[in-house]
Amino acid sequence: MANLILPKNYRPLLSVRQIEAAIKDIKDFFERNLAQALNLQRVTAPLFVRSGTGVNDDLNGVERPVRFCVKDDGEAPVEIVQSLAKWKRMALARYGYAVGEGLYTDMNALRPDESLDNLHSIYVDQWDWEKIITPDERTRETLEAVVRAIYDVICRTEFHIASQHSSIRPVLPEKIHFVTSEDLYRQYPDLTPREREDQVCAEHKAVFIIGIGAELPDGRPHDGRAPDYDDWSTPRPDGGRGLNGDILLWNPVLGRAFEISSMGIRVDPPTLVEQLKIRGLEERARLPFHRMLLNGELPQTIGGGIGQSRLCMFFLRTAHVGEVSVGIWPESMERACSQANIALL
Repeated sequence: MANLILPKNYRPLLSVRQIEAAIKDIKDFFERNLAQALNLQRVTAPLFVRSGTGVNDDLNGVERPVRFCVKDDGEAPVEIVQSLAKWKRMALARYGYAVGEGLYTDMNALRPDESLDNLHSIYVDQWDWEKIITPDERTRETLEAVVRAIYDVICRTEFHIASQHSSIRPVLPEKIHFVTSEDLYRQYPDLTPREREDQVCAEHKAVFIIGIGAELPDGRPHDGRAPDYDDWSTPRPDGGRGLNGDILLWNPVLGRAFEISSMGIRVDPPTLVEQLKIRGLEERARLPFHRMLLNGELPQTIGGGIGQSRLCMFFLRTAHVGEVSVGIWPESMERACSQANIALL
């Protein structure tokens, strides 16, 4: 409840039934255009994976996956996915995709350790996507080109939804602003990473922060990243580190920065070894996923996740993710939202 934002005089722009219809419209329009922009094919994806394989995403390394055992498989332990960052890379190799081709899928995850607020639910739905690149394309230029392509789809989707609902007006700028986490730190050394994001988003409205996971001059990262999917430690020509980042939008309803995508160029074998060492997790190199990567059995890729409910929140100008996605909320949050005209599904 400490992080819950209750906008003053909040009124939803659409009725619940209008919101439900608009969610379908947003998802259909966005994923169709995303697939065209990045040359992606939709595939089916797992809801759970085997424990102990290294396939599940460890996120910041502290979140607990939901586990259960399969009776007809000798009580084998499995886990509900937290994201599909590693599974997608394995699928690209297994299904025979070529350079320049990729896949996307509807990823549905459970994250029971999530701190619940306007943006966070224990249920996570996003478009997970992954695309094969060449080793020579592991550059900041490649990263920025893909970010621009995704942002163009976001802008087109906003215009499409605005054309369907007269109460919604486009607010996104034509171009997205790029900034490194190091530059943000130097610009706002006395602010927290979250406060830095608010400052830069308030000014530019759409921002991609490059370099999430490596230590900044104060010894702390801008935000946490697992060591075995995004490349956050490779030195860049500008003196910073990392070939990954977050897409942030300025949310006019909540008056704060609003992350809608985490993405990046993935680790190659040398980077995986380096990042496992940095985090003191060298033992992971023995897991099946990590052995495949170190043995050169997986392609070089770029990929990420794009929040479905997050985008619906933004386009429909809702104040809480529970207005566009069914979840479970503390009773105190339900009461506070009801009093603030926020109708949780």
